[in-house]
Amino acid sequence: MSAPRFEALQEAFTWRPIRGCPGRFRLSHPAPLSFAQILGMDGLTRRYAVSATRDPVWVASLEDGAGLISYEQPDGRLVHTLNTPEGFQRKLAQLGIPA
Repeated sequence: MSAPRFEALQEAFTWRPIRGCPGRFRLSHPAPLSFAQILGMDGLTRRYAVSATRDPVWVASLEDGAGLISYEQPDGRLVHTLNTPEGFQRKLAQLGIPA
């Protein structure tokens, strides 16, 4: 089974643009969602501890070059962001995570 595409995730959930970050959207959902609930599968994510943010970062590459970047909060919740290919590459570079 392959990773989903940006458009499929954009249509399946409600995302809000992140101000000042073109190509990046934050999940707007009343209850926390797991990666499996968003991606439709487990095993696509990689966890990083980076100096650019205090929270651990989880990254999943999508089929079309886009990606999901999620920030693990101290209480275990995940703040999910959906990124276009350009937004994904830009944010990975800012975080110091290899593409």
